Amino acid sequence: MKISSNAGLRLVDTAASEPSRNSNLVNYALRGLSQCWLPEHGRWSHIYHLDGRQSPNESLPRSDVFYTLNVLLGMSRVREIPDGIAVSDIFRRNAIQLTTLPVAKYAYGMALWAAAELNLDVPPPVASALRALLSDEARWDTFRAQDLGMLLTGIVVQAKKGRVEWLPFLGPLYRLLMKRFTSESGLFFDAASGTRRRFASFATQTYLSIACYYYGEYADDPDAVTLATTCVQKLIALQGPQGEWPWFFDAVSGRVLDFYEVYSVHQYGMAPALLECAERHNVHGAQDAMVKGFKWVLGENQLGLSMLVPEIGLSIRSQIRKNELNTKAPRLLRAVKNAYLGRNSGLIDRSGVGLRLECRSYELGWILWSFGRRSDLPELSDNPAFRLQTTG
Repeated sequence: MKISSNAGLRLVDTAASEPSRNSNLVNYALRGLSQCWLPEHGRWSHIYHLDGRQSPNESLPRSDVFYTLNVLLGMSRVREIPDGIAVSDIFRRNAIQLTTLPVAKYAYGMALWAAAELNLDVPPPVASALRALLSDEARWDTFRAQDLGMLLTGIVVQAKKGRVEWLPFLGPLYRLLMKRFTSESGLFFDAASGTRRRFASFATQTYLSIACYYYGEYADDPDAVTLATTCVQKLIALQGPQGEWPWFFDAVSGRVLDFYEVYSVHQYGMAPALLECAERHNVHGAQDAMVKGFKWVLGENQLGLSMLVPEIGLSIRSQIRKNELNTKAPRLLRAVKNAYLGRNSGLIDRSGVGLRLECRSYELGWILWSFGRRSDLPELSDNPAFRLQTTG
């Protein structure tokens, strides 16, 4: 597959010359990433706005860098990477910036994970900063679920590649997860302590469940696998009628506190990444739930519209309550009220649902990760919706 050099990373249709080894879905995501590329920075953007503005890419360096590492993780599963994407150079350039930008702790976990999958070394300054973080267990109390999940997963994958320098931290991090982040409901807490702890997102469940599956498989620990499977089964039970993955949960009671926003990346990327692990362990209903959730993006949703933007290979970020596009306050207040009154939350009337018109590069990275190696679901990966549109 070739790309031109006149506007960053631009894909060229090669159908007339030779067939691509990638699925339509993977090539769709690669097309979208060409739109998000920031050539002056050598990374993918924080946000690509879909509201028609003249300069759609918005850069936020600490987010760009993390998202770029997430995209590169996805690239590790792409059969045919477009010419011009210098994966190792992009990785080194962005990984080294983790030490100079105010990134979240989970970004270091993504660096470990991506480096291992790409068979690249972690730059020494990054390894030194991460070693300092992990050697100070007093700082572990500040870990949020995403921090812990990505760090644990990254260390496991490093160990599987024979890079054992991180192994001393593996058992202690898993014990922290087991003791401080698990709940009787089957869902995971978002933090080790504090008032925010019980208010857990779909991302909370995804990252900690993946970490438990990876740890359990590597350490031959069936209890870790059981923790992940229990969470997956709970999530499947809470999935919406059209495959919606709820955003906000009460980890204490195991109830949905708010379905919204319903994010496209959860439907086509993050849930499939988790459910791929569940399929390996024969979790009943895992593939059906994944397919149902994916079809939400294709138009089987409340609004009855596709979340794809096929002319540029991007997707609409989410469906959201119309009056909450620019504020999180009502959502947070509603979640607190529902939690303490013991209420379940459901979907609202479609007339109150709108769209968040943006796409983030990491979302496409999760498509690459979840479907880069899959060939068993052609109704998704080779769906006509993902074919390159040509004219003339």
